[in-house]
Amino acid sequence: MKLAVIGGTGMIGSRVVRKLTEAGHEAVPAAPSTGVDLITGKGLDEALEGADVVINVTNSPTFDEASLDFFRTSMNNLLAAGERAGVRHQVILSIVGVDQVPQLDYYRAKTLQEDLLRQGPTPYSIVRATQFFEFVDAVMSWTADDGTVRLPATRIQPIAVADIVDTIVEVSTNPPLNGIRNIAGPDVFRLDELGKITLAAHHDDRTVVTDDKAGMFSAVTGDTLIAGPDAHLAPTHYRDWMRQAH
Repeated sequence: MKLAVIGGTGMIGSRVVRKLTEAGHEAVPAAPSTGVDLITGKGLDEALEGADVVINVTNSPTFDEASLDFFRTSMNNLLAAGERAGVRHQVILSIVGVDQVPQLDYYRAKTLQEDLLRQGPTPYSIVRATQFFEFVDAVMSWTADDGTVRLPATRIQPIAVADIVDTIVEVSTNPPLNGIRNIAGPDVFRLDELGKITLAAHHDDRTVVTDDKAGMFSAVTGDTLIAGPDAHLAPTHYRDWMRQAH
């Protein structure tokens, strides 16, 4: 099977390409570095030529209102190029609870991307994942100073990128879902609690201060980011991952 991986040189896309290749598929990475521009459409037709499946794991360069234009333009270009190429399955990576946080520009943008895919001409699958283990340090850095890290008590259910990659590969090499696959890590944490666990693993003596107005996730209420009962729970626990990563 030939699969075009849009965003195929990034943290997730490169691993998807590698895993598909190891499984005997022809996986073609597409990114600006390979001559593909999702916004202008340059190089898209060549990247999708002969592809059975398109996997889209690209991300907007910003999390603000400009992300709406990015996902609108890129998804429309990709759907049109896929139709020209005779692609039979379009797959995107999205976020658990994405359509329940309209106050966040980025979540509205990802919801728009999902809607465009659903309304498009090609059978599709949406893989919705919770927050990545690999991004916890970045989330903490948004609201950190020399002595403290300010984090809200928002409940999250983080997942390892390796487990997301496994699911993307499985979904992409099977018939289209024409729906959503929700995936999450096995454990639920408060974000401030997760910060304390992370700092301890780094032997970082900064203090976590619970601040329900700190950072992007402060806008999220209740259990919006927690996977529902239909979700597939990944095997990797955060504490185990931290031990192996450090």
